[in-house]
Amino acid sequence: MRKLAFVILLLAALPAAALEYLSLAEASVMYDAPSLKATPLFVIARQTPVEVVVALEGWYKVRDSAGSLAWIEKRQLSEKRTLLATAARVQVRSQPEPNATPIFEAEKDVVLELIEPAAAGWAKVRHRDGQSGFIRTNQVWGL
Repeated sequence: MRKLAFVILLLAALPAAALEYLSLAEASVMYDAPSLKATPLFVIARQTPVEVVVALEGWYKVRDSAGSLAWIEKRQLSEKRTLLATAARVQVRSQPEPNATPIFEAEKDVVLELIEPAAAGWAKVRHRDGQSGFIRTNQVWGL
C-alpha cells in the first residue's frame, strides 16, 4: 500500500502536459501579458497551430512551434486543428505506410488541416488546395 501511495504522490508531482492545440482564426498580435495594454511581441499568421499552456479569463498563454510563449485573446483562436510541417520537405502519402504512393510534398512551415486524429505514427491531413493524405507525426508540430 505504501508503494501505491508513493507512486500516486510521484505522479501528482509531475508537471501536467497541456496537449491542447488550437489554431488561429485570424492573424493575431501576441502579447507579453494578458492585456491589450501589454507589450506586443509579434504577429502570428492565420491558421497557425498553438499549444495552450494557461487559460485566464478571455486570454490564453500559448506556445508556438518555435517554443515561444505569449498571450493571445481567446476569441482569436479556433477549434479547427492544423499542423505545421517541421521537416524541410514532407511527403504526404496515399496510405499511412512508408512505401505508399506520395500524393504531394509540403515544405517546412506549411500549414495542413488535421482531418483524422493521429494513429500509429501517422495523421491524415488536407492541404489548402484540397489534396489530402497521410503524414508521419514526427514531421509535423501540433499533435
